[in-house]
Amino acid sequence: MEESVVAAVLCGLGAWLPPRVLANEEIAARLDTSDEWIRSRTGIAERRVAEAGTSTVDMAVAAGRQALDSAGSTEVDAVVLATATPDQVCPASAPQVAARLGLGEVNAVDVNAVCSGFLYALATASGFIAGGIARRVLVIGADTFTTLVDPDDRGTVPIFGDGAGAVVLRAGDADELGALGPFALHSDGALADLLMVPAGGAKQRRSDNPHDYFLDMHGQAVFRQAGTRMAEASRSVLDQAGWTVGDVDRFIGHQANIRILQATAKYLGLPQDALVVNIERTGNTSAASIPLAMADAQRDGTLIAGQRVLLSAFGAGLTWGATLLRWPTLATA
Repeated sequence: MEESVVAAVLCGLGAWLPPRVLANEEIAARLDTSDEWIRSRTGIAERRVAEAGTSTVDMAVAAGRQALDSAGSTEVDAVVLATATPDQVCPASAPQVAARLGLGEVNAVDVNAVCSGFLYALATASGFIAGGIARRVLVIGADTFTTLVDPDDRGTVPIFGDGAGAVVLRAGDADELGALGPFALHSDGALADLLMVPAGGAKQRRSDNPHDYFLDMHGQAVFRQAGTRMAEASRSVLDQAGWTVGDVDRFIGHQANIRILQATAKYLGLPQDALVVNIERTGNTSAASIPLAMADAQRDGTLIAGQRVLLSAFGAGLTWGATLLRWPTLATA
């Protein structure tokens, strides 16, 4: 008798957003833009911004606690935190999250693939489970990305928001509801300068130009890459799983821009009503965007147990990827 494949199975879900709402009108009053201009180009009406004193770790702890409550247990063997905005350059933030959640001396690691970070973190956690390193893993995507945005740049200020989302994965069978995989993960470092914060790292620790500490984004070039790359990775995992595009009930893409999501669906041949979208209220929350969209869709009934769900993301690096699951029955935290 063949042994069943050990898979990572989604069994808990949580999310947290800062209370401060930054609406388009507030941005328009300060910068040379308008609510209509922002909505028409991004699909965003408002976003959440972490107040001074609220850090990435704070948000990750809040979302992680909800995911653990949803899973019905605080017993995990590892924490994987996807973030491009750790509380410090050194050390990693994941061990601090684990300590504040009272998880003991568990395996804890940061993953930085920026807006693709949550998918990379899911794959890392799945590897821990498949390799026997862990039976249960808390995976969190959290970013205070507004700290990387030049407050005077009308090209980036309207796009980004802060937040955190989390899931709990457990060891299970590949044919269970909630089982993740296959994965397709890719990168192209030759295009790293399309989305970059130049200063603050080892290459350029300090700079006399304050703009070097903020995100430099080539929006049109990123747009041209994002939809096609997400579609390519999506087709790859569909082929590996033996699914067709017609089998997909819901597509949860990284909430970067409504036009990117719509373009990806078009490239795939997915109907627009398969898209799960919450960017209007959250903006682009980087590594947090997919779990935040999952939590919203679970809460409002858009996601139903048994549905076939495609996840895909694209971000700085450049990095991109996709994975699949059939949606499980989850308790509300």
